[in-house]
Amino acid sequence: MPASPSASVFINCPFDSRYQPLFEAIVFCVSACGFVPRCTLELTDAGEVRIENIYRLVDECHQGIHDISRTEVQGQPYGLPRFNMPLELGIFLGAKRFGKYSAQKRVLILDREPYRYRRFISDIGGQDIQAHRRSPARAIRHVRDWLQSAPGKAAIPGGRKIWEDYRRFRRELPAIAEEAQLDPRQLTFIDYLLLASNWLQEHR
Repeated sequence: MPASPSASVFINCPFDSRYQPLFEAIVFCVSACGFVPRCTLELTDAGEVRIENIYRLVDECHQGIHDISRTEVQGQPYGLPRFNMPLELGIFLGAKRFGKYSAQKRVLILDREPYRYRRFISDIGGQDIQAHRRSPARAIRHVRDWLQSAPGKAAIPGGRKIWEDYRRFRRELPAIAEEAQLDPRQLTFIDYLLLASNWLQEHR
């Protein structure tokens, strides 16, 4: 999925069914703003070490969206939280501080509620942390406003316009997927991204 680092946005978030509405809204929003969404779901080579793939993705993306809302014990085996998202956030922050593209890297951190992060990862205080409250519309607004401030970017549609376009796209998605000979209930990340990107090109 070739794209320049300045146009690439690394999305670090949960990939389960509970988070899917937020994830799909964020992917659509990133595309609508003229950037290229990237995430570990695009990786298909099982022979590669996962952490090395994450390093490569972080290196190839100047922007990073990190949702830490799933850092909780409830529902997790062994009574321990999942720390994949904070780990990947730490890798991105390290690359921002010490990497070869350190000056260009930008970070948006999302959580469910304001200041919840202080209970488990207080060291990130002072970063750009926004609360989506599990609302796709809020997530779109936060992502859009953050991408609007990216160097060299202008004329990005407003959050309300992107949300309205996203709702229309969602209504049309089953028919669009079937026309592409895809099952709308079993779209891969790459399938979904291509359908969303093509739809946006047709409706600009």
